[in-house]
Amino acid sequence: MSRYAKRLDRDLVRWREAGWINTDGEAAIRRDVAAHASKLELASILGVLGAVLIGFGAMSFVAAHWSEMPRLFRLALIFGALFTSYGIAGVMFERKHPYFAHAAVLAGVAIFGAGIMLIAQMYHIDGHPPGAVRTWALGALAAGVVLRSNPALGLAMLLIALWSGWETTLSNEVHWSFVLGWGAVTAAIAWQRWSGGLHLAALTLAVWIISLGYVLFNGDAHGVVVAIGLLVMAAGISIPIVEPKLEEFSTPAIGYGMAIAFAGLFALQFWQDTPLDRLILLAVVAIALVLGVIWLGLKMGSRGLLWLGYAGFSLEVLALYFKTVGTLLGSSLFFLSAGALVILLSFLAYRLHARVQPNAEVAS
Repeated sequence: MSRYAKRLDRDLVRWREAGWINTDGEAAIRRDVAAHASKLELASILGVLGAVLIGFGAMSFVAAHWSEMPRLFRLALIFGALFTSYGIAGVMFERKHPYFAHAAVLAGVAIFGAGIMLIAQMYHIDGHPPGAVRTWALGALAAGVVLRSNPALGLAMLLIALWSGWETTLSNEVHWSFVLGWGAVTAAIAWQRWSGGLHLAALTLAVWIISLGYVLFNGDAHGVVVAIGLLVMAAGISIPIVEPKLEEFSTPAIGYGMAIAFAGLFALQFWQDTPLDRLILLAVVAIALVLGVIWLGLKMGSRGLLWLGYAGFSLEVLALYFKTVGTLLGSSLFFLSAGALVILLSFLAYRLHARVQPNAEVAS
């Protein structure tokens, strides 16, 4: 049972006991949810796992006899397996078996990537290795768009990240072409209205922005990362005011912006050789940032922001402890300061709850 279904089950019981819905209404709601729910049948799951195992078995067999096969037969085998996978995917989509279809699409994308490397090996093509990953990503993107496969688009996004990371590692420079690849895959994800894919795209972009701090300006651009994160947070806070229809993007923008800004502040504090006075100032800013996110989480009713703020606060306090204990004013003063901050956080939460609760009672 999904988290939504579990929560709805509890809410339905509470609403029925409160007299807001009757037994017939509760049953009708449950039937509607069950009818529109995505059912993971055991047969479908076992079928996908079986297809994966068969695929690995076939790949192992081919690898063991690869050198013994004629070159023309190898090419026919690669392209035959590729088009067979996509053909099976099309049939499965037509017959309303999406799990089998997506498994076949992923198999085709995997064969496409393996084919790139095997053909390069057969014809002794010495190219730029990250370029092969880029071509693989483009193939995954094409498969995801043509066959409307979200898993293929997710793989394309991961391959774009791998391509960019590899290029950056080899050149030790900012790989600006990542933005083009990321934009193309993100546009396809948005076109298919895949909310999970949008989170994957946001996470990938956030990681790339954080990496700028270690590459841009000879690795001294963490301040730029902090500024970008704060701008993203400001945009997230402004979304409901500027365009209420886009309010659903407000919380994710605040969360990803906070993560980016916090990562930049963390690097400024603990990655570089930071003087004590600057360390204290940056620590105050970082703690203020996470406290602000916790406050926003309480105000907006977002558990995600709350847990993100709690995680940032814990990480900051723990890192400060290892950085300053025995050198600042002793561990006792450190724990006293940390305790005071936690009490302040508790007080803010209490005041906010006390302010919101009467309004909720009046509204009801």
